[in-house]
Amino acid sequence: MYKRKLVAQLKERLIEPRRFIQIVVGPRQTGKTTAVIQALKDLDVPAHFVSADDPNAVGTEWLINEWEQARALAKNNEALLVIDEIQKVSKWSSIVKLLWDEDNRLLSSLKVVLTGSSSLLLQKGLAESLMGRFEILYSPHWHYAECKEAFDYTLDDFLFFGGYPGASSLIKDESRWARYMGMSIVEPTISHDILMMEEVRKPALLRSLFMLGSGYSAQELSFTKMLGQLQDAGNTVTLAHYLDLLGKANILTGLQNYSGNQIRTRKSAPRFMVYDTSLMVYAEGANRRRLLDNPTNKGRLVESAVGAYLLARGKEEGFEVFWWRDRGNEVDFIIKKGNQLTAIEVKSGRVKNVGGSLIFKQQYPEALSLVVGSANCGLEDLLLGKKPLFI
Repeated sequence: MYKRKLVAQLKERLIEPRRFIQIVVGPRQTGKTTAVIQALKDLDVPAHFVSADDPNAVGTEWLINEWEQARALAKNNEALLVIDEIQKVSKWSSIVKLLWDEDNRLLSSLKVVLTGSSSLLLQKGLAESLMGRFEILYSPHWHYAECKEAFDYTLDDFLFFGGYPGASSLIKDESRWARYMGMSIVEPTISHDILMMEEVRKPALLRSLFMLGSGYSAQELSFTKMLGQLQDAGNTVTLAHYLDLLGKANILTGLQNYSGNQIRTRKSAPRFMVYDTSLMVYAEGANRRRLLDNPTNKGRLVESAVGAYLLARGKEEGFEVFWWRDRGNEVDFIIKKGNQLTAIEVKSGRVKNVGGSLIFKQQYPEALSLVVGSANCGLEDLLLGKKPLFI
């Protein structure tokens, strides 16, 4: 079975002396649980693995009981406790804090791994009780290099079907693939990862915003224009909040227009960007030929693939992703890590203004420039991770 880089990262941390709770987070159906199980098998350490996936069967008493069983394994030797989908346990963070601190006082050798879907987990639990007690390992959508090696994807396969490993066996039947995306990815993400974790007064609006934004991926759309296209849209504050929730669930975000002035950056109209191109394809309801053969449609698909790649790398490596427009000049992506800036243009085949990178470079001379699709930086090379993103 294919092993992601995440498996080796987790093993390295679990071999180290007990210091932190290891938190594995990422979008639904990206293989978090599989990676943890693979790491456990390679380590050959006594382990207690439990899942909180059934919200009706778990609670505070359940969590304490499972922790006690793991403690029994660690009485004489090092042992591991893994709790899958921990965010589904009510008030989980305060209980984990209590039990972890007890183990610290008793000099326990029990190491703990928690997994959860979406960064809503972080907001709801980690920031409340566990500050200074955890490290994060991010499980992004699968990159092209992984899909190519594991599933023998071509570049067009990856552009269209994206990086959900569970859907890879269905790509010969696009209708069946689309049903899987709806029932196993999109609806559970919205219903369980967002609606069960946050108060959303208009669930239908949230779903409509996801479909609209995913269909508009790689395009700018102001909140005012969104109000005209969505029924019962309420106001721009509601839409901005719902888009923020979709971003935290790792399915759709709104890239902000880069500015050295952070206030201007936050107030800019968002450029929609899916976290995986399959979400755009699902929202479009389009067949493979129409998306890949039409230059404009394929251009947006290519730009969305680059954007999704940058978002995933940004989560793993700690950099931010923007776009840029100033007086008709634009750059597809601006990435920022500390004081480092890189302007990334994508030659995707669709008609748009060119030369934005030169204007951006005049304003920010320290920035690196990349043109994806050029002789120096091919699309496939970028998506395979062969091109450095910063100086």
